[in-house]
Amino acid sequence: MCVFGGCGVPTGLLAGLGDTEAQQTTLQPLVGRVFVHTLDQETFPILPENVDAPPTVPITYHAHLQGHPDLPRWLRYTQRSPHHPGFLYGAPTPEDRGRQVIEVIACNRDTFDTTRQRLVLLIGDPEGPLLPYQAEFLVRSHDVEEVLPSSPASRFLTALGGLWESGELQLLNITSALDRGGRVPLPIEGRKEGVYIKVGSASPFSTCLKMVASPDSHARCAQGQPPLLSCYDTLAPYFRVDWCNVSLVDKSVPEPADEVPTPGDGILERDPFFCPPTEATARDFLADALVTLLVPLLVALLLTVLLAYIMCCRREGRLKRDLATSDIQMVHHCTIRGNTEELRQMASSRDVPRPLSTLPMFNVRTGERLPPQVDSAQVPLILDQR
Repeated sequence: MCVFGGCGVPTGLLAGLGDTEAQQTTLQPLVGRVFVHTLDQETFPILPENVDAPPTVPITYHAHLQGHPDLPRWLRYTQRSPHHPGFLYGAPTPEDRGRQVIEVIACNRDTFDTTRQRLVLLIGDPEGPLLPYQAEFLVRSHDVEEVLPSSPASRFLTALGGLWESGELQLLNITSALDRGGRVPLPIEGRKEGVYIKVGSASPFSTCLKMVASPDSHARCAQGQPPLLSCYDTLAPYFRVDWCNVSLVDKSVPEPADEVPTPGDGILERDPFFCPPTEATARDFLADALVTLLVPLLVALLLTVLLAYIMCCRREGRLKRDLATSDIQMVHHCTIRGNTEELRQMASSRDVPRPLSTLPMFNVRTGERLPPQVDSAQVPLILDQR
C-alpha cells in the first residue's frame, strides 16, 4: 500500500529527504495555554533565499510527529486552501510535557518542489498565577483559521475585557466547531463554521457572565427566547457570540480527593444484627419427593380414566338410534338406498334389459320415433341435446 504525502509524493520518497539538511525551529508551548504556529512563506521559505516567491504560489503542508504518521493528540493542523497559510494549533496537557519533534513538508503546487522543516517543541509549565476561572464562548461569525492569527485573538480578549472587567485574560484553547460535532455550513456568503474560544483569568467571573450562564438563562434559550444578558455586548459587531452556549468553569475550589480504599485482612467484622447459623439440622426430603412425583401422576391418571369413560362408556348404539327414528323416515331411507343399489348394479352390467321407464320412445325435441331395430341397450340414458 502506497501512502502519499502533501504533494502527492509517496511517504517513502519523502522519508528520503531525511538525509538532506532540514531547517530546524525551536518553539516552547506551555501546558494549558493555546499554541499557534503559522506556516507560510515567511516562516517556511519554499524557494531559495535569492529567489522571491510570488504571493500567488499555491503551497500545501504536511505535518506529522517524528516517527509517527500523525500529529500528537493535542495538536491540530488546518489550511483553508493552497493560497492561504497553514496553522498548527492546540493546547498541550500535563501528560504532554517534554520534547516533541514535528516534521513539516511544504510543497509548491506549481513546480512540485518540496522543502522540509523540523519543529522542536519544548513543552513546559506556564509561569505566573494560576487561571482557575475559565469561560468558553462559541463565536459563530468566524472560522477557526480567522481567529488563530494574533491580531483577531488580541481583539477578542480586548473586547471581552468589557464583560470581564478585573484581571488579565489569556487564551487557553481554540477549537473549531466542526471538531465539537458542528455541521458544515452551506456555501452561502456570511455562513461560517464557528469556533470555540476558551479564556482563563485569575479574577472571578463578572455578574454579567454569571447571569448568562445561569440555569434561568439556559431555560430561556431552550424556549427560544434571548438569554439573560444584563450588560452591553462589547464583542459585537466584530464577534457574534452565541450566548446560549457559554460555559463557566470555576477551579478555585479544589475538588475533594477520592478516598483510597484500605485493603483489609479479608474477614468481615462482627455485625450484631446479622447472626448466620453455624450448624444446619438434618432434614428428610423423602416426603417432599413423593409429593412432587405422585401428585402429578395421580392427577394424570384421573384425567385419563375420565376421558376413557366419556369416549367408550357413553355411546348410544344403533338400537337406540333406530327406536328414536320414525317409521316413515326409515322407509324413505330404505327406499332411497335400495334404488341406489339397483342403479349401481344396472350401470355395472349393460347386458340386462333396461327398465321401461328409461327407454327412449321418441326424440323429445323433434318428435321422431326410433326404429325398432335399434339396440336400446346401446343408447345412453341421457341423450345429447343438439
